[in-house]
Amino acid sequence: MTYPKNIPSVDDMLNLPAGELALMPVEMLASLQAELAHAQSQLRAAFARFSTGLEVRYATRAAEVREALGKDTGTVRFDDGDYTVIADLPKRVEWDQEKLALMAQNLAATGEDPAEFIETKLSISERKYGALPEAWRKGFEPARTVKVGALKVTLQSGEVR
Repeated sequence: MTYPKNIPSVDDMLNLPAGELALMPVEMLASLQAELAHAQSQLRAAFARFSTGLEVRYATRAAEVREALGKDTGTVRFDDGDYTVIADLPKRVEWDQEKLALMAQNLAATGEDPAEFIETKLSISERKYGALPEAWRKGFEPARTVKVGALKVTLQSGEVR
């Protein structure tokens, strides 16, 4: 397929009414679709590269701030010049389903209601896990895995809030 010379650019398309786009020849629409798919792929790659650059620049400092605050995960803010860097490291907790099922059975056998803090998908919310007595938490630890998500860095003009 030859590439039409009069195809609108991606920028031109932003100002074209949908009706005009709909009236274009199918070959031009196919070319536009290919151009958009290519632009989307490039934008995804550029965004990934930019995010990696932000992570390289700020991950260590964010980890230091998080450690100073006594946090393993979560959002921290710090200044870089006139900008506030917001670094979010989400916590993702997974529970071993078989081990939790066994714990639920053991609790039920003692007369306790495991449904008070074990959800039907056999997981325990972090709030409820934190509220358990220390001895109980130790019993659940073999079924608990804590993972962190990808670091997300956002730049914001102004001072740290």
